[in-house]
This record gives sequence, C-alpha cells and structure tokens, in this order.
Amino acid sequence: MDFLLSGIMAITWQQCVMYLVGGVLIYLAIQKGFEPSLLLPMGFGAILVNLPASGVINQTLAGIGETNGIIQWLFEVGIEASEALPILLFIGIGAMIDFGPLLSQPIMFLFGAAAQFGIFAAVLFAAFMGFDITDAASIGIIGAADGPTSILVSQMLNSKYVGAIAVAAYSYMALVPIIQPFAIRLVTTKKERQIKMPYNPKSVSRMTRILFPIIVTFIAGLVAPMSVALVGFLMFGNLIRECGVLESLSDAAQNMLANLITLLLGMTIAFSMRADVFVNVETVMIMAIGLLAFVFDTIGGVLFAKFINLFRKEKINPMIGAAGISAFPMSSRVVQKMALKEDPTNILIMHAAGANVSGQIASVVAGGMIMSLVANYIK
Repeated sequence: MDFLLSGIMAITWQQCVMYLVGGVLIYLAIQKGFEPSLLLPMGFGAILVNLPASGVINQTLAGIGETNGIIQWLFEVGIEASEALPILLFIGIGAMIDFGPLLSQPIMFLFGAAAQFGIFAAVLFAAFMGFDITDAASIGIIGAADGPTSILVSQMLNSKYVGAIAVAAYSYMALVPIIQPFAIRLVTTKKERQIKMPYNPKSVSRMTRILFPIIVTFIAGLVAPMSVALVGFLMFGNLIRECGVLESLSDAAQNMLANLITLLLGMTIAFSMRADVFVNVETVMIMAIGLLAFVFDTIGGVLFAKFINLFRKEKINPMIGAAGISAFPMSSRVVQKMALKEDPTNILIMHAAGANVSGQIASVVAGGMIMSLVANYIK
C-alpha cells in the first residue's frame, strides 16, 4: 500500500496533462476513427512513458539501478540513430499508391506543388514567433501533411520538438475531414464547388508506370538531394507494385510491412511525449502553427486552381487544388464528399486522387528542399 501511495505521489501535474492527451488521442482513434493505426499507439504510448518508474524508458530505480526501456531503445535505434522507421514506412506507402490518375492527367502535378504553400508559410510564421531556424523549419514541415516526413525532417534537423511536431502532424492529418471543408468554403463559392469535370483518362502503359518511379527518384536526387531517402523509398515501394513480378512482396509491403511499421512508429514516437519535454508553451504554439499550415496548404491549392481557371476554357473545380496535400487518400475523399453535397451527380474522385498522389511526391521533395535550405543557411 505504501508503494502504491508513493507511486501516486510521484505523479506530477504535467504527467496528468499527458494522461489526458493520451486519452484524447485514444478517443479520437476509437470513437471517431481518426487514423486509429497511429493515434491509438501514440495515445497509449504517451500514457506509458509518463507513468513513474514504468520501465519503458531508461531510468534509475531504487534497489535495482539502471534499467533500459523498450520505447526509448526503439526511439534511439529506429528514429534517432538511423531514421529507419519513417523511411521504411514509405515503402509500404509507395506500394499502396496508384499513380495512374496522375499520369493520365499531368496537370495534376501542379496542384501537388501548389498545396505545399503551408510549409513555407509555417516556417516563416514559426521564425517570427521566435523559434530558431532548425526548429522553425521542422515545425513548417507539419504542412507537408505527411507524418513520416515530419518525423524524419525534425529528427534530422535535431529539433527539440519532435514529439509535438509528430502529434500535430498526425492529429491534423486525422482531422482533415474537419479542417479542409472549412478552409475550402472560405475561398470558394457554391457555383465554383459545383463545377463538373468529365473524366476522360488517357491509357497509361505498363512501361510508363514502371519508368515513372525511377525517373522521379532520379530527378528528385538532382533537384533536392536530401529528399532521396524519402522519395527513393516511396518510389521503390511503387516500383514493387507496378513491376508485375513481385505481387507477394507488393502485398506484404502494403499490409504487413506498413501495418507493423505504423504500429511501432506510433508507439516509438511517444518517447518524445514525456511530460518534461512536451508540456510547455512551445507545444501549444506548434499545434497552432500546424493548424495554420494545414489551412494555408488547402487555401493555396484552391487559389492556384482558381488562377489556372483564368486561362482555361474547361474549368477546373477549385476544390481539386485542396486535394494536392499529402494526406492520402483522405483529402481526395473530402473533395468528393463536398462535391456530392453540392451536386449529387458530380464525380470528382479520380481528379482529386491524381492531385492527392501528386501531393505525396511534392511533400517529400519539399521536405528534402527544406533540409537543404537549412543546411546551406547554417553554413
């Protein structure tokens, strides 16, 4: 009984805050169905790492001495030392993506680029708020709408706020169905949201599908060399999918590998959610900047689509621009749902999917560009 009482007395108010944060993440995962494969392990991990003498992080325990914690070990080996977990996850993500809708409508590449505006807006805003350049760049990457990219970039730039950045990135990815409709309605009219776009895709040959991931990797390596680890593993996963001779490996990458790495990544990143490094004013600021980044991503993509329409006879539904963020496939589904709400006969899903997979490429290239720019600035 004394041992139980001493354990309770060792709990700080900051740890209580983290129990609440963990509970909210678990609630969003189970009750709302928001990214359960990530938010559930992150939420449970946040509780684990903040329990006094839990044993999941390295600690010195009375009567026992030094203990090695499994979650801290996973973090040090899988993220801190090698960034292996987020990079390996890209193989699974690449194997899931069908670039056919994008290759049949190359104009959708532009929307993937335009919807990264939130990254650079967030970097500037974070710097204005007093964060140093490496932390500001890491916070800005929340706007990539890509959790693994956010984790990788913030870790490689040695940001002090990896945990807060990861929580913001994944939380707002899960909240895309709430954030994007609000942002889209801010800058569009009902008439614009009702624009219909006929889908007449050009056939995409098997050779094109095979060459595409190879060419993208090569170009990314020249344009943004520090993005090669991200783009390369993403494209390798897609090559496994499209080559046609590795069906079993493609299935394994899409299911077993992706699910296992996602599970481990969610639990591992919880190491950065320890109360002593997470509960502070900076975390609140990062969450606010992250939200702005997602809103600016969406608005940037929509406004770019409206700009393109100034020069086109066949108008593009501006909501397609919003699908250019990397939150695949949630963003394309949001656009389709909004289109059906405005007009039950309006089918935009394939157009939106093309922009959405373009955003997947653009986000990892943007991550590499941010790392290169910061490296050059520091020099």
